[in-house]
Amino acid sequence: MVKEWRLDRVFHALSDPTRRGILQEIAKGSPSVGELGRPFEMSAPAISKHLKVLEQAELVTRVKEGTVNRFRLNPEPFAEVRDLLEALTQVWFERLDRPEEVFEDDELEDHLI
Repeated sequence: MVKEWRLDRVFHALSDPTRRGILQEIAKGSPSVGELGRPFEMSAPAISKHLKVLEQAELVTRVKEGTVNRFRLNPEPFAEVRDLLEALTQVWFERLDRPEEVFEDDELEDHLI
C-alpha cells in the first residue's frame, strides 16, 4: 500500500517548476548542489531549500562523497505515482467505454435529445 503522506509530499514537490527542473538535472547524473544551481541561476541555499522538499518527498537521495553532497533519483515514489495514475486512467477509460455509467439514465437521455 502506498503511504498517503508520501504521495501528498510527492505531488507537492512536483507542483513547483523549479523542482521539476532540478529532477531533470539529477536524472542526467549525480550533480552537487553547486552544479544544480548553475542552470537555474540560483544560489546554493535556494537550491538546498528545493532539494530539502525533494528529499522529504523521498524523490531524491543525498550521497556524501567526501565533502560534496551529490543527489540521485529514488525510483520508488515515481513508480508509486505512475501506478496511481495508471489505475485512475484505467478506471476512466473503462467508464468512457460505458457512457451509460457516466450519467444517470435520465441525465443520459437529456444529453442525447
